[in-house]
Amino acid sequence: MHTPDLDRLDVAILSCLQADARTIAESIGAKVGLSAAAVQRRIKRLREAGVIEREVAVLSPQALGLTMTFVVMVEMERESLAVLDGFRRQVLADDNVQQCYYVTGNADFVLVVTCRDMAGFEAFTRRMFFDNPNVRHFTTSVAMDRVKTGLTLPLEP
Repeated sequence: MHTPDLDRLDVAILSCLQADARTIAESIGAKVGLSAAAVQRRIKRLREAGVIEREVAVLSPQALGLTMTFVVMVEMERESLAVLDGFRRQVLADDNVQQCYYVTGNADFVLVVTCRDMAGFEAFTRRMFFDNPNVRHFTTSVAMDRVKTGLTLPLEP
């Protein structure tokens, strides 16, 4: 994927949008020194270039009763493309999986999973791991505290 050239104005606009995607172009323009129309054109270009993937609401897990977070290391039985792709599809289809990384080291995947309680996590492990003959082993850590979560990226001009 081609990385577009970002100037200091693009970075300033992205910084505003990362903080609050609902910020109107007029407000962004006032902060960065552009007209609202110029900000809108730049945002459109950043979307088309794939720099802005999507704009979403960030929900509170606590407010929704999703009080438990788990970090799960998953080791697959074998590393064939079919097995890895099948597990990727399974992860993508499960809303409890918040993040998934294909990694090097002892595990093949690292998952960040959220559930209401331990019973919900047990049900998750049954459908995701125990019912999958391609999962050799998994190890779980229970998060004690959400110290930092987010999707904001470091921005440099």
